[in-house]
Amino acid sequence: MTAQQLVKLAVFEGKQIRKTIHNDEWWFAIIDVVEVLTESSLPKRYWSDLKKKLTSEGINEAYDKIVRLKMPAADGKKRDTDCANTEGMFRIIQSIPSPKAEPFKRWLAQVGYERIQEIENPELAQQRMKELYEQKGYPKDWIDKRLRGIAIRQNLTDEWQERGISSERDFSILTAEIAKATFGMTPSQHKNFKGLSRPQDNLRDHMTDLELIFTMLGEKVTTEISQTEKPGTFEENKKVAKRGGRVAGTARLETEKELGRSVVSKQNFLPKGLAEDTEKNA
Repeated sequence: MTAQQLVKLAVFEGKQIRKTIHNDEWWFAIIDVVEVLTESSLPKRYWSDLKKKLTSEGINEAYDKIVRLKMPAADGKKRDTDCANTEGMFRIIQSIPSPKAEPFKRWLAQVGYERIQEIENPELAQQRMKELYEQKGYPKDWIDKRLRGIAIRQNLTDEWQERGISSERDFSILTAEIAKATFGMTPSQHKNFKGLSRPQDNLRDHMTDLELIFTMLGEKVTTEISQTEKPGTFEENKKVAKRGGRVAGTARLETEKELGRSVVSKQNFLPKGLAEDTEKNA
């Protein structure tokens, strides 16, 4: 799994820290950690100055362990971001005077340990994700569908990689083809329809049961067609994605006829205050 495929938000004392899987371990956005520890309004400048300081002091160990990985920025676009693994972060933290350093080290060690556990036992990762959704107040039936959808999505991206698809842009294009054929709109249009304007809002976390079901259907059928036909070019993969999405789209239209209403819903799982503000601004 590449860093581009899995970027998550961790939370320390209410502050969000971007993290991603790279080489089977967690890597953290350094400026997010800097912001948490220093409460600086300019964490990028603080980190830039700290890098220069470490280099001038001949301390290159931490800098050598830094890699640049794609992370979502505040505007929703993914940009190269300085990241460090748990070991590298410990070294950087030592250079930042902060009363939060020790509790952050303990938090960091726990996050790293949980990743080791998850590699040895993948079911733990699913259980932790389930507990996270439960804490956010999602219904059990919805959580079961969401977790199943994650597994189906992973199978699809694995299949695309087998077919030579590797860039995030290509993944997005193929996903949009399935979505357009399934719902008649791209994921970005679907987000706008639901009033989801924040970059951190994951569309699938705001889908209804039926939207999740048809998303799963489109992606599962696409995977099955691809495994059978083994498309060799990007354009062939696009055609397969459209066909898989059309199967789900046809099923959606038939469902809408029976229900007498649209499956595509404005319902979302935004916190109550945010949801009300979204409706006012819609």
